Amino acid sequence: MSRVSAETHEAPEAPEGTEYRVSTLELFFDLVFVFTITQLTSKLADDTSPLGFAQVVIMLFVILWMYFGYVWLTNAVPPTTTMRRLLLMAGMGGFLVIALAIPNAFGAAGVAFGIGYLIVNLVHSGLFIASGGPGSAAAMARLAPFNLGSAGLVFVGGFLPSTWRAAAWTAAVVVMIVSPYVNRRHGEFRIRSAHFVERHGLVVIVALGESIIAIGIGATGLPLNLQLVVAALLGLALVYQLWWCYFGREQDLRAEHNLAAMTPSDRASAALSAFGWAHAPILLGIVVVAVGVKKTIGHATEHLHLSGALALGGGAAIFLVGEIYFRYRLRIGSNKWRIIAAVAALVTVPVGLWLAIAQVAALVAVFGALLAVEAKRQA
Repeated sequence: MSRVSAETHEAPEAPEGTEYRVSTLELFFDLVFVFTITQLTSKLADDTSPLGFAQVVIMLFVILWMYFGYVWLTNAVPPTTTMRRLLLMAGMGGFLVIALAIPNAFGAAGVAFGIGYLIVNLVHSGLFIASGGPGSAAAMARLAPFNLGSAGLVFVGGFLPSTWRAAAWTAAVVVMIVSPYVNRRHGEFRIRSAHFVERHGLVVIVALGESIIAIGIGATGLPLNLQLVVAALLGLALVYQLWWCYFGREQDLRAEHNLAAMTPSDRASAALSAFGWAHAPILLGIVVVAVGVKKTIGHATEHLHLSGALALGGGAAIFLVGEIYFRYRLRIGSNKWRIIAAVAALVTVPVGLWLAIAQVAALVAVFGALLAVEAKRQA
């Protein structure tokens, strides 16, 4: 039998304890997610009002729920056959439609957002149940009605007026949040720790990359002078510090080790909380900081409006809140100084109301002090 024809048949499942690394197809899948992050950042940058922020939070949570669902899927079902790869491509297509709809999702593009989301959900549930192995497939079969119910709310909401659409999509988020606790069988999912931690680390890298893009977009069309260079370098330093908070001192390796040391049931529970509930504010914080950096680059020596200053200080604080819970859930060191840093990040907001570049510098100082104190205490 030829190699191509053989790949169309189901490959035997790897033994439960087998670890493997993230595949290039999964990295290719994440390229579409890059676009969703870019679209959400642009959407928030265009409308930093409380309503605009709320809409971005709703869309981000809805999107992350299924993106993380695909991480759980490929953790249990590696894309080793042609059929699995084709179905993942179908899921990518659904995510692309969602991303294209984001700028006007609460307007004329709501139907497209709902259709794309339904496609993503159907592919995920079908592939998981068909190929996830006895334990994971059974657990997914119990979770699928909740996922499909929330997808139905997103789909129907796309046809409703904007106010009712927001209500339907918020209800979908509520269903997502309560579903693991109503259906208490997520412990049956088998988590391969190395792959799971690596995949979530890569999505954080993707989001941080959007912050770098925000610097470039903010600088587009501006004269390359000292002011712009300093503002851009300070923005880069802040993004680097966010990276260091997440990856520094081998935090990802410690997370992998601690996750692997748990019992299978505890590991699944920790995976849900540390890589689901904790990573939602981590990624939201990165998106919001990117908006603040984008607004700062072109107005470095001016004052920020309250929305821009809150994007910088509040985004950094949201990121740290997610980090604190992530570290707490996986028992990775003390969080005392990160709690202090989250409060200090919010304190920088008045600085931005005075001078934009000064707030970025203040945040760099806050994160620099945090990382220095943590390094000294761990030395």
